[in-house]
Amino acid sequence: MVPYTPEGDISNICRYLPQGTQERKKEIRSFMPRYGCINERKNQLHEVIRLSGMNLIISELDRQLVIKVASIAEAHTQVYFIDNEDYFKRKGIYADADGKFYEDNEERAIFFARGVLETVKKLRWAPDVIHCHGWISQLLPLYLKKAYKDDPIFAGSKIVVSLYGDTPVQKFSPEFASKIMFGGITEKDVDLLKASPDGINLAKTAARFADGVILCSDQIPTQLVSYCRDRGLQVLKSKPKSIEDGSYIDEYNAFYDKL
Repeated sequence: MVPYTPEGDISNICRYLPQGTQERKKEIRSFMPRYGCINERKNQLHEVIRLSGMNLIISELDRQLVIKVASIAEAHTQVYFIDNEDYFKRKGIYADADGKFYEDNEERAIFFARGVLETVKKLRWAPDVIHCHGWISQLLPLYLKKAYKDDPIFAGSKIVVSLYGDTPVQKFSPEFASKIMFGGITEKDVDLLKASPDGINLAKTAARFADGVILCSDQIPTQLVSYCRDRGLQVLKSKPKSIEDGSYIDEYNAFYDKL
């Protein structure tokens, strides 16, 4: 999200969509990873002690969940940051200075998805719609619909996944599917990632458990678009002009209301 990460399709939409949605009289919360490139002093991040302190077990190791918050004054919004010293201290977002994809990116995605849902529970805030942007959020639909399906906080929650041209070309590890297992998740739920742990199958897994999909780029792989449409999902295709002039905010809010 701008101003915490460089400008781009995802970071700009994540900055202005929450503000526009709030201006349309909806209550919103925004969450993102606390990447190491974010200057905490400059952006005035501070830890929320009452929300922090939980440990999430990933690959049989305890990982401390730390929640930080900052405000975007001109938007009158707060942003919650999911943090962990092991996963988010390094300066790169998904790759190092040489462009090498971080080997633990899959665990970072697991930690982020579970961290968001656990934080929402602690906030005691029941969301009507959860909107996921970027591949690192794409495990959240699976966790919501399987591991957290019996939690009353999420009883009425619908989930929307925006697909961009950010699908990783690098493969994840063969253990990705087994690392995901938690709560009521079964091997059948992660069979795509077990067969081939890649970015396409991660996005397909997100679509499998989503209530709606927004296509935000012409760079989305054709097989992924076909998969979404073949599942009979509610699908919205963003138009470049609507992104440019800001009218997509009304289109997205109308899409939320249809779910």
